[in-house]
Amino acid sequence: MALKGAIIAVTPFQQNCAVLWDEDTQRGVVVDPGGEVDRILAAVTELDVTVERILLTHGHMDHAGGAAELRERLSEAGTPVPIEGPDERDRFLLDDLIASGARFGLEGVRNVAPDRWLAEGDTVEIGGHAFQVLHCPGHTPGHVVFVRPDAGLAILGDVLFRGSVGRTDFPYGDEQALLASIHGKLLPLGDDIQFLCGHGPGSTLGQERRTNPFLRS
Repeated sequence: MALKGAIIAVTPFQQNCAVLWDEDTQRGVVVDPGGEVDRILAAVTELDVTVERILLTHGHMDHAGGAAELRERLSEAGTPVPIEGPDERDRFLLDDLIASGARFGLEGVRNVAPDRWLAEGDTVEIGGHAFQVLHCPGHTPGHVVFVRPDAGLAILGDVLFRGSVGRTDFPYGDEQALLASIHGKLLPLGDDIQFLCGHGPGSTLGQERRTNPFLRS
């Protein structure tokens, strides 16, 4: 699997916007463009990647705030670039992005409607490679992750971090659902799975199973 990746940490939240692409074809995706669209586009140009779609793991401002502008600007060349994800249960968050951005003083944030909502059991294409979609609620109701077990790779958004887990102290957060997602869907994928997460460095599922204090029963 000749998949490569680059991380652009965007906005004051230092959210890990990821560019993932197939090394042979240079075709790929942008995952969670939270803002600073000029920087994302500059990275795409420098990497010489043809972006085929934008993927969203969930509806929070720092992950989706730049998606509408990025779709618009990537599509200006004539080939539409769709937004896929998250699960429709995050619609209320995507409809509130402008207000969320204003509360934190962020400019350029726009509400967005994806071209395709995702659900458990769907697949998404990343540079021609099929990734499974898992619905992993708790941080938000419609959070999804993208996994390719045979390639040992997962894109987890804000579900699981190195040494931590996603926040659940929102009115719609659900700690039990988050931990059930991690224990029931992610850890069974195997210890060798490497993951990218929404903030900070990645890790492996095995490392987190052994050392993450939030996963100890």
